[in-house]
Order: sequence, then C-alpha cells, then structure tokens
Amino acid sequence: MPDTPNITIRPLAANAATVDALATLLVETVAEGGSVSFMHPLAPEKAAGFWRAALDAAARGDRVVLGAFLGDTLAGTVTLQLGLPENQPHRAEIAKMMTLPACRGRGIASSLLRAAEVIARERGRSLLVLDTASDGGAAGLYERHGFVFCGEIPDFALKPHGGLTGTRLYAKRL
Repeated sequence: MPDTPNITIRPLAANAATVDALATLLVETVAEGGSVSFMHPLAPEKAAGFWRAALDAAARGDRVVLGAFLGDTLAGTVTLQLGLPENQPHRAEIAKMMTLPACRGRGIASSLLRAAEVIARERGRSLLVLDTASDGGAAGLYERHGFVFCGEIPDFALKPHGGLTGTRLYAKRL
C-alpha cells in the first residue's frame, strides 16, 4: 500500500490494543466536532463497542478498517465498506475517516484514502461513494483526490455538540 514517509498504513484486526486506540481516536474526533455518527460526550465504552463490531465485520470480509501509524501511534483510520447489497458489487463506500487532532496536517488522511482506493481496485470495485458533513467536513480533501460532488442533503444529522448540518455526497470512478 502506498505510504507517505513516516506513515505506515495497514489493515486492522481486533485485539484489545487496537480497539482501545480506535476508541480513543473516535472519542477525540467527536470531542473536536467531527461528524462521524456520534454525539459528544462519547463514552469510551461505547466507542470501543462500535470498533469491536466494525472489526468483526472486517473479519467477515464486509469491510476493511485501515490504520495509519506514526511509529507505534495509531494516528488515523478509514473504513472501506464492501458488504453492500447484491445489486451493487461494483462499488464500495468510504466511511469513518478520522485523524487524531494532534496529528492533522501530515498527509495521514490522504495516505489512508489512497490506500483505500488501492484495496477497492484490488477487490474489483469501480466506484467509490462517500458523504461528509457540510459544516466542518472534509469536502476539500475528497475533491483534491478526484471525488465529484453529487449533491447535498440539508439538515441531515446532528453535529456532535448540537445543531444540524447537511451532508455532501461524493463519488469517484476508479
């Protein structure tokens, strides 16, 4: 998988240390206002439960959970969802893109996105889709990586600290 210097990307599997690191990443992301399906304050146990279920789905082949490491530190993650309905075997979905607040601006999200695209191609996927919050989301990142804006749904979800935000929908042909 393509790596940026000092960043190592690899698929994650369930173990206590990985679940704890992912839970910390999720809690910090939500606390910083990241719109990733959870409200602030997010209990670490709830975050850990989410990641145990996600890693179980990865073990079944329904998704790939990638981790970006700076040395031994899990600095970011992205999920490539593969377990889609039978009439959509050609596509995958990018989800749960997160970088530790202290590690942002180092190319971690770009490295994760490139690695997810490589895996999608290897799995025979020709289309990637994703959504990101209209307020404070990562639209610029996705557009820099060739994702095409397809539309916006207003008032789609609550922001982690309250208030509504829309979601921006993107697609990319591989």
